Amino acid sequence: MKHRWVYGAIGTLTAAALVGSVASPVQADAANVAEGQGTSKVAEQLRLVMDQLGFQEVLDTAPPSTAQLRTMRNPVDKDGKQARAFAAADPKPIVQQPQMDATIIELDRHGRPVSSGTVLMSPTYKNGVVVPVDRNLSTKSVRWRQWDDAGWYKNKGQGTIDVVPGRENAPLDHMLDYPASVLKLMVNFGVLRLVDQGEIKLDDTYAYNPTEISPLCGNATSNTVRAYMDASLTWSSNGASCALIKLLHDHKAVDPLNKTFQDLGLETLQLKGTRASNGGRWSNEITMSSLDTAKLLTLVNGAAGTLWRAPSGKRVKADDVLSPASRKFFRDELAQQGFNDMLSSTNWCGGDYPAPGLPNATPSRWIGADGTVTVEGNKFGRDVRPCNKKAEVTFAHKTGWVNNSAADAGIVHALPGQGGRSYVIVVFSNLGTQYIDAGRPQTPPGIYPFSYTEKFAKLGRAMDTFEKGRARH
Repeated sequence: MKHRWVYGAIGTLTAAALVGSVASPVQADAANVAEGQGTSKVAEQLRLVMDQLGFQEVLDTAPPSTAQLRTMRNPVDKDGKQARAFAAADPKPIVQQPQMDATIIELDRHGRPVSSGTVLMSPTYKNGVVVPVDRNLSTKSVRWRQWDDAGWYKNKGQGTIDVVPGRENAPLDHMLDYPASVLKLMVNFGVLRLVDQGEIKLDDTYAYNPTEISPLCGNATSNTVRAYMDASLTWSSNGASCALIKLLHDHKAVDPLNKTFQDLGLETLQLKGTRASNGGRWSNEITMSSLDTAKLLTLVNGAAGTLWRAPSGKRVKADDVLSPASRKFFRDELAQQGFNDMLSSTNWCGGDYPAPGLPNATPSRWIGADGTVTVEGNKFGRDVRPCNKKAEVTFAHKTGWVNNSAADAGIVHALPGQGGRSYVIVVFSNLGTQYIDAGRPQTPPGIYPFSYTEKFAKLGRAMDTFEKGRARH
């Protein structure tokens, strides 16, 4: 990409909408106007696509009754006990605009950020609102709140617990979506920090001996740190991730990790409330915004020189945060992702549903002789080889879901001869497995069920097409 860092006024959007036509020029949102800023092209395109995809058209397979709302509590170990809601006798339209938080950071050919866009959507911002972001990929314009399961229904998507202090007067107010298994990015980052500090080695054997057994974490296991990380990142093993969190606790590294995030200017990244006894208790205290997650992945992607300045004024450089070897290991593991079924949908190649997403290839590790994908016993049942042959990008990413959370975060690079775009994309939403598209087909017995609305795949494809066009100029 040849364009310079963009943060000031851009003017009206000129690129055609990828999912519909533009009725009138898009104006800068009220918050940006108040701060004297315009919006970047990627920010406005992201907002436009999110608005036109109509996420509010999904159906809720398990809307709570009034009586259930009175007694609803925020669960702990959210990833451990949440049953998939793949079918319902009488699904209802979603009661209000879904909660969404999405960021794209555009990178130059050296991996340096050159422009970004962050968009929030909620019952308060039904058409999406662009977040003002400065040269340090930071914003003080949002009062970030912790996710509240019942509060989304009872309080019109308005949270009550602040994540970042001192933002009471911010012009925007947003309840962060629960990050689900994308939280494993923070966990593995923390473990690699221990590797770089010489506390542990990737090939050390770690005996996971929980003093409390939980459904999320399972029983005692023993494996190398490398193997635990591979299972955590490529097929989202909760047991392996609990082991890694307990490893962090064993080294008294959780609080320092949270402080490191703060010191790097990643204020919303907080791995809080987990249990030292077993690495479990993944509750709403664990928070991530799309912007800070995208910044974390920008560090993992790596580049020479200063990427941004921290709140202290210190220059943040990739090599000072993670060693080149650790960053390469992290990227390589994310590139082996088995679940390509949210922003990318290549695991579902060739069917009428879901729509095509980001045009990446499913890693060969998961592909059988018949071309179908099986991820740790989860069979997708479609031949992905035609989509792999048409792949245009690599997508090193991590997905996550529970019933009221959908998440995908990754690094995109064009394959040779495929347009040259490089960017980080992160999407968080409350539209987890509880929400479905009208008319969604049933999967055959024994086949992994659809996890997300296909609107996420459409969002991934639309923004990748936009980035491909941007890279040509």
